[in-house]
Amino acid sequence: MRSRKAFLNSEFSGLRLGLALVVIAALAIGPASAVDPLPAPTGPIILTVSGNIEVSNSEQGAQFDREMLYALGLSEVRTTTAWTDGLQAFEGVLLRDVLQRVGASGSIVTATAINDYVAPIPIEEAARYDVLLAATMNGVQMEVRDRGPLWIVYPREDHRELQEPQFNDRWVWQLREINVQ
Repeated sequence: MRSRKAFLNSEFSGLRLGLALVVIAALAIGPASAVDPLPAPTGPIILTVSGNIEVSNSEQGAQFDREMLYALGLSEVRTTTAWTDGLQAFEGVLLRDVLQRVGASGSIVTATAINDYVAPIPIEEAARYDVLLAATMNGVQMEVRDRGPLWIVYPREDHRELQEPQFNDRWVWQLREINVQ
């Protein structure tokens, strides 16, 4: 029969060993704030995120094909626009999810369209509102000829203040790049 002291010493040794293994594993994994690497796109690139980001997969920054964006999770926004009639159903990825995925830090994103139209967007708006990088409108994938492949969409129907004219300039269609500053 083991003594109580021997039993406690063996239990304490096992606990120390377990704790040591946890510490070694934590050091091998790295800091908890590290963001997972971004794989290379396998399809056509539809968005590049550059500037103050932690994660990239090319010299240009973080490049996404459609599947990579969709893997971040799809959301829907039903809203009116200044360019269409009636309520529209948009589906795509939330801007804040893209910014989080690349480890963005800053206060402004500059959205650039295929035709080089540029609009600054406060990052605070992406956090406060469900600002969408819409890929479909009413269930149809948007192409370049109809404001695609991505269109920045604000949920105007959910927040009256977003119906103010100054927000219309931020609805960048044919979006190709976001630069974080």
